[in-house]
Formats: sequence, structure tokens, C-alpha cells
Amino acid sequence: MTEPEIFDQEIRALQQWLRTAWVQLADPSLSAFARRELRNQMKQSSADLRSFLQKASELRSRPVNHATRSFSKPELRILA
Repeated sequence: MTEPEIFDQEIRALQQWLRTAWVQLADPSLSAFARRELRNQMKQSSADLRSFLQKASELRSRPVNHATRSFSKPELRILA
């Protein structure tokens, strides 16, 4: 798995987790302590998501250096 694929997978996982966290936060049976803890985890996940998005953006904007072979005329010597 390449680095961009790993970042994309992590980004999707964090986005999904945040979606479900918002649904859980709307649950009226959640205690005040659990609600506060969930919000703290959501803040941390949002920061992680921003970090991964920034890294993925930097990775995509970097020019790709492929080791291209140049097909130039070889230096030949005649051996006698």
C-alpha cells in the first residue's frame, strides 16, 4: 500500500468516526460526563483529520520523481 492510499484510508476512517460520534452526541440518554468525553475525543479526531488532510495535500502537490532512464548514445570503445 502506498503512502497516499494509507492517508486516504485514515482520512475516511476518521470522517466515519466523526459522523457516528455526532449521532452519539445527539443521544439524550448520554450522561454529562460521557458527552464531555465524547466532545474531547471529537476535538482530537478533528485535529488528527486536519493533520492527515494537510499531509495528503502536501504529498499530492509534491512533484513525482520517477527514475527515468535516458536513452542516450552509449560510449563505445573498439578493443584491438
